[in-house]
Amino acid sequence: MIKAESLESINNIRHGFFTRQGGFSSGIYSSLNTGFGANEDNDVIAKNRRVVADALDARDVVTPYQYHSAVALVVDDVWDSLSPPKADALVTKTKGIAIAVNTADCTPVIFSSIDGSVIGVAHSGWKGTVGGVLEATVEAMEDLGVARCDIRAAIGPTISQANYEVGPEFVEQFVSDNPDSADLFIPSVKQGHSMFDLPGCVVRRLGALGLAGVENLGFCTYGDEERFFSYRRMTHRGEPDYGRQMSAVALV
Repeated sequence: MIKAESLESINNIRHGFFTRQGGFSSGIYSSLNTGFGANEDNDVIAKNRRVVADALDARDVVTPYQYHSAVALVVDDVWDSLSPPKADALVTKTKGIAIAVNTADCTPVIFSSIDGSVIGVAHSGWKGTVGGVLEATVEAMEDLGVARCDIRAAIGPTISQANYEVGPEFVEQFVSDNPDSADLFIPSVKQGHSMFDLPGCVVRRLGALGLAGVENLGFCTYGDEERFFSYRRMTHRGEPDYGRQMSAVALV
């Protein structure tokens, strides 16, 4: 797993942006696929999720049913991993539970208060980002008793601008809805298309929240096949499915 320096120094928490390595899956899911949405045996996925829990000294891992929303939920206890509530961010002040999201190009963000009393995690694709999932996560952490100026955020492995090509309709609609976002696009080698800076968009949104700090680890899921699953790489190759890697944080 990959750790963020800004979070590693906080007492009472364990965190990790896990790669695709170190699990029990095989084939296109090799080897640490943690998403039950994949067409793989659930028992194998459960064993992989146990790897994550053990690495963070947690009794279990909790994930939501992700649907590119701006919904952030408070976690007080473990729920059924096969029928979780819908959300794209989780926060908690309960010890012993790892809260997590699965990604395969979208941006995972882990949050923690400086005193290690409240933690959060968000799945921030472009829809969730502009829809407000990052803001919702910070607001949910505030509701648990911490000030946003005492929260740090770390951005994990996500698709980089160099590998995120979008069509003119995407650019037109995105800039129309977000007038200050034109600089997030650069021309693609394909006529009329552009390359979109998703992690840059996430950094900008987080930077506007007045947090104690924002760290971008700078790993690209698409470009590093050895370490990361990628939805877009799968579609470009015409493969039947793809694995998901987990980003998780726990209070201990």
